Amino acid sequence: MKRLLLLLTMTLPLLAVGQKSSLTLTLTGLEPGTLMVLSEPQGGRLLPTDTLVVDSKLSVRVERRNAEPLFFALAPMQTRAAVLHCMLLPRERVSLTAEFRPAARLFYLTGVKGSDNMALYRQFNNLMADSPADPATPGRVEAMLRENKELLMSAFLVTYFESAFDQYAPLYKELRDALVGRYAGNEFVQHLDQRVRSVVMEGMEAPEIAMTDTAGAIRRLSDLRGRVVLIDFWASWCSPCRRENPNVVRLYNKYHDLGFEIFSVSLDNSREKWVKAIGDDHLTWPNHVSDLRGWSSAAGKLYGVSSIPATVLLDREGRVLARNLRGAQLENKLKEIFGQ
Repeated sequence: MKRLLLLLTMTLPLLAVGQKSSLTLTLTGLEPGTLMVLSEPQGGRLLPTDTLVVDSKLSVRVERRNAEPLFFALAPMQTRAAVLHCMLLPRERVSLTAEFRPAARLFYLTGVKGSDNMALYRQFNNLMADSPADPATPGRVEAMLRENKELLMSAFLVTYFESAFDQYAPLYKELRDALVGRYAGNEFVQHLDQRVRSVVMEGMEAPEIAMTDTAGAIRRLSDLRGRVVLIDFWASWCSPCRRENPNVVRLYNKYHDLGFEIFSVSLDNSREKWVKAIGDDHLTWPNHVSDLRGWSSAAGKLYGVSSIPATVLLDREGRVLARNLRGAQLENKLKEIFGQ
């Protein structure tokens, strides 16, 4: 009996590899004989690895013996802008039906069977097709991902927010925490983990910033311990930053005597333009620092800043209260802290 159990234990991994997974895509809007390019991740990019032919039933089929989740993309050779992203877990049998819309250069998924991951992708894909410019779309995508955070596909789809990572860092963390135990070796989950580790989150003690001011003297963030501090990442060339500056000045004047300080970190390259913007915008507080390295700013990298304006609000003990508060949100938070 023990020998039989041992043999079974040794054989199970081989069975997992030996069993096929498959995805069948049935299309309308393409002709039989159409060539489809299959691309797979290599070195962080999707590169062509195979060519498939749409058969007489308007279908293409992908089969693999995969012990790990498989990610790939399908695109008509003549219209490569239309890409269908697919995920196939071990031993899955997935069926997709889709309408190819050449004018819009996209696929519209009309049916999914056999895969919760592809059902989530269908929701996302069709939302992008129906209302990509709707201001409500980012909120709908965020809610969709939170509701399906246990699905590996969410780790791919969250990159929709990559350019606004500062704002959506809590969402990245929530997905990372839900997936890392099960899919630690997956490249999408590893990306989530790297992004989350690179950012200062709420509740953490703020990392030290020690940089030179406009006169060349070192100013340290930790010297402001005991006061509520707004770390403000900005630059003279950043139009949204300059538009926000009057509001920052007003709040500084209103709450400074109650214990509010601003620690401004410039992502400028030019000292002259940096100093001129400080004067032009009447930024009268003394804590202005920069290493004049632009997007390579050491402080910007330390705090995971990928876009500006970006802010980090600290409590009197130097812990992060909130990130990226501006305008009315920042004012409401300061009212909460200091009172009316």
